[in-house]
Amino acid sequence: MRKFALALSLSSAAFLLQAADTAAERLSDSAKVFEEIMATPDKGIPQDLLEKANCVVIVPGMKQAGFIVGAKYGKGFAVCRKGGAGGGWGAPEAIRVEGGSFGFQIGASNTEVVMLVMNEKGMRRLTEDKFTLGAEATVAAGPVGRQSTAQTDAQMSAEILSWSRSKGLFAGIALTGATLRPDNDVNQELYGTKLTAREILTGGTQPPTAAQPLVSTLTRYSRHESADRPAESHAKDAIEGTADRKKKK
Repeated sequence: MRKFALALSLSSAAFLLQAADTAAERLSDSAKVFEEIMATPDKGIPQDLLEKANCVVIVPGMKQAGFIVGAKYGKGFAVCRKGGAGGGWGAPEAIRVEGGSFGFQIGASNTEVVMLVMNEKGMRRLTEDKFTLGAEATVAAGPVGRQSTAQTDAQMSAEILSWSRSKGLFAGIALTGATLRPDNDVNQELYGTKLTAREILTGGTQPPTAAQPLVSTLTRYSRHESADRPAESHAKDAIEGTADRKKKK
């Protein structure tokens, strides 16, 4: 009976993952998730950490489902700066986050996940075939607020900081045990040819048209030349833009 339930849980998780939206829709959702999080600076990702980050990973739909087994999985994108921390944002690499823990979990939940890769070592992890958070790469729950003045030792030394948002609640969460790897099929769909993670993240690949909203959103909230603009002004721009679109309709 236990083996049957295990197989059923894994099959259900695989079906839900395959039935996910298209790459273009996930890119759009990723931009929206980041926009909404950064538009509330008191409850978002500290601006100084975003300025220091080499890469951002956004998973707009990290699912957790299971009966006997609670499986974590999701599809998203990693975007790194050109030339490391402080540079402009490059092309997105499609990634998959997967992991599992035995436990009695009935039902499913959808959670948005954001990770900041804080150094070159962590950035190199994204070019590997697969790595495990908490094993090959150190990970810690990220702080929430305008500035990261109250960082713990674990947060200061971690290669990757991570946060999640579920039902409107945004908080730091350590995704220890989850694996992250390139989604080669989606990358080929986006770029029209087979590209390695290294070629996408560090090889000067041009972002596809569908990725422009995500790259623009990252740029708007993290470029040094706009650092003198308060985060609230970005939120105001986003709100006014939404209102203008509604008027046009």
